[in-house]
Amino acid sequence: MDTIFALSSGAPPAAIGVMRISGPLAKHALESLGGGAPDPRRASLRTLRNSNGDVLDTALVLWLPGPDNATGEDSTELHCHGGRAVIGAIEASLLEIDGLRKAEPGEFTRRAFANGRMDLAQAEGLADLLFAETELQRQVLQVSAGGGLSKTIGEWREQVLGLSAQVESALDFSDEDDVDQLAPPFFAHASRLAGELAAWLNRPRVERLRDGIRVVLAGPPNAGKSTLFNALLESEAAIVSEIAGTTRDVIERPVSFEGIPFVLTDTAGLHEGSEDAIERVGIERAREALEKADIVLWLGPEGEGPPGAWEIEARIDRVEHFVKASPRMRLSAATGEGLGVLIGGLTQVARDLLPRPGESAVNQRQHALLAEAQGAIDMITPETDLLVVGEHLRTARSAFDRFSGQTGTEDMLDALFGQFCIGK
Repeated sequence: MDTIFALSSGAPPAAIGVMRISGPLAKHALESLGGGAPDPRRASLRTLRNSNGDVLDTALVLWLPGPDNATGEDSTELHCHGGRAVIGAIEASLLEIDGLRKAEPGEFTRRAFANGRMDLAQAEGLADLLFAETELQRQVLQVSAGGGLSKTIGEWREQVLGLSAQVESALDFSDEDDVDQLAPPFFAHASRLAGELAAWLNRPRVERLRDGIRVVLAGPPNAGKSTLFNALLESEAAIVSEIAGTTRDVIERPVSFEGIPFVLTDTAGLHEGSEDAIERVGIERAREALEKADIVLWLGPEGEGPPGAWEIEARIDRVEHFVKASPRMRLSAATGEGLGVLIGGLTQVARDLLPRPGESAVNQRQHALLAEAQGAIDMITPETDLLVVGEHLRTARSAFDRFSGQTGTEDMLDALFGQFCIGK
């Protein structure tokens, strides 16, 4: 196996650069550059030199023998100065050592997975956690990355194994009286487990947490959509003009309110009979955005928006605006009146659409496997043949194994670990 290395800290220039080395030659690499290895897991100040004896840097070094470390194999860390020239010189010196090469994206984490230091659910949680931008994302994804989701899956798998053992016992002694049928508690246990899985399937998924709640601002031309869009973003992201039809395309921007991720979408004004080909394309894209929206803020005439849209009475600072009998919100993007109420309403609804802090959330792949396990267990009834019951339980166990990565395909693993940055 190759020994790999990569800068795992931020891109230079930086105050400190952390070079990770993992593999059978990790200790040899440290000895080559640092003149020897310190005691395991004890930071030591060393002068790093290249093969000619030239000083590269003065760094804190760590020798982390496997398997009790991040990757499960011998590892070294060089905590050096984070200048580009320093990092480049150290990388060049490491490349001169036979058997060392630069790591691919996610290769350190993939080795941790291969060596049993984490399972697939933890790796997926870590991949999402690396891209977390809001506090809610961090709180939810930390549970999966820390093994909370894996623990739950392990408990369900143990329950399935226990049920399978009862089925095997019944089959082994099926020629004796009173043991050829499963007892009522068996079916109560299976039903309870199927119910737990069904409840998890109804939870919000990771994709919505990662991408954010989609809020689309819609209405006819010159209804104040772009002004409100800019006010919510606190920037001039969209062109604002008194000329109707200024916005001709969909404009999307991510934003966080109270630690909750949103994607705000400004759209072209909706109306019929436009003779402008570009405007017609913009209107069509606006309608497509409405179909994907979690929340629609309707700034047009009351009752003319899509079903379920929030009636927003905007531009209340102006005499001429769309007056509404029963608006959900009244506001002025120009003066700021009502903006806080709108943001509070958005965050309140978003909390019901997203996982709660401290809860685990599953992604699309994991959701499909839980659905497979739940469907198999849910088909177990007292009338089901014992052999069929056993097969349903094997299906559920297989789904749990694929969930945690005990079985899987290389293509899926390549896609997952390819999302990681180099050095992770």
